[in-house]
Amino acid sequence: MSAIKIETPISDSTIEKLKAGDFVLISGVIYTARDAAHKRMVEALERGEPLPFDLEGQVIYYAGPAPAKPGRPIGSVGPTTSYRMDPYAPKLLEAGLKGMIGKGSRSKEVIEAIKKYKGVYFGAVGGAAAYLARCVKSAEVIAYEDLGPEAVRRLVVEDFPAFVVNDIYGNDLYTMGRCEYELIEDPELKKC
Repeated sequence: MSAIKIETPISDSTIEKLKAGDFVLISGVIYTARDAAHKRMVEALERGEPLPFDLEGQVIYYAGPAPAKPGRPIGSVGPTTSYRMDPYAPKLLEAGLKGMIGKGSRSKEVIEAIKKYKGVYFGAVGGAAAYLARCVKSAEVIAYEDLGPEAVRRLVVEDFPAFVVNDIYGNDLYTMGRCEYELIEDPELKKC
């Protein structure tokens, strides 16, 4: 399987080319944030306040990294279960967010927001946190330092591996995989 190399910030034209099941290598800046940080960001949007970073074209990685070992920019940085961010994701997508990285399925509301606002949900491999940390070239806390590991961090990554799980066309890699494995026909997918 060949990888599609993408750079952040992500444009609509890049999003339009990605399909569920594609393997990507992401380079550029991504931000870490989990549920507590998401809640604060959405509350700030609702109050009309500025966010810690401009969401336009950006990617948020659902992760709370471990402390860095000497000489490394970050410790192990594995994906967090994504459904915890589902209450906040549609609002952030509406505000310009283009990509989310995590693990597990997303709600119907998030999938609809991905289609409506041209976003993408990437799945990172759980259990590979130490490997994923090697893709991080620099890391700095930029907001909500009081949240500790859940603070918002700005990461510079190189060839960060992920799979497209949900694309703008309504495809869902997890549904597609189950459908093929179980040899059933899913009317939503119109195939298997």
